[in-house]
Amino acid sequence: VQLQASGGGLVQAGGSLRLSCAASGRTFSSYAMGWFRQAPGKEREFVAAISASGDRAYYPDSVKGRFTISRDNAKNTVYLQMNSLKPEDTAVYHCAARLGYSSSGYYRTRHEYDYWGQGTLVTVSS
Repeated sequence: VQLQASGGGLVQAGGSLRLSCAASGRTFSSYAMGWFRQAPGKEREFVAAISASGDRAYYPDSVKGRFTISRDNAKNTVYLQMNSLKPEDTAVYHCAARLGYSSSGYYRTRHEYDYWGQGTLVTVSS
């Protein structure tokens, strides 16, 4: 599967952005999806995950309550709605995919994902 992330940009602190990740292939609904981010000089960090069926999602404390992951399997697209953005959210955001063991499974570490998009830059100014 090939992934194409988009939607990044420059936003002021407190603002919102919605990232999209379009996937190729006819079996998108079999893939669990995730979003990760990487700031300069830092490790790639987990941001959100969603199960293949879309019925389960998981967030780390750093973004819980501000970010929402969703998917539209008919459009082969996963989204990341980011609200109340902070300067520390500045990073390149990557989407990732892997075949799920079950339709409700989700994955939180980068090593569990097999496919990656090229990333989209989000810059939050103070």
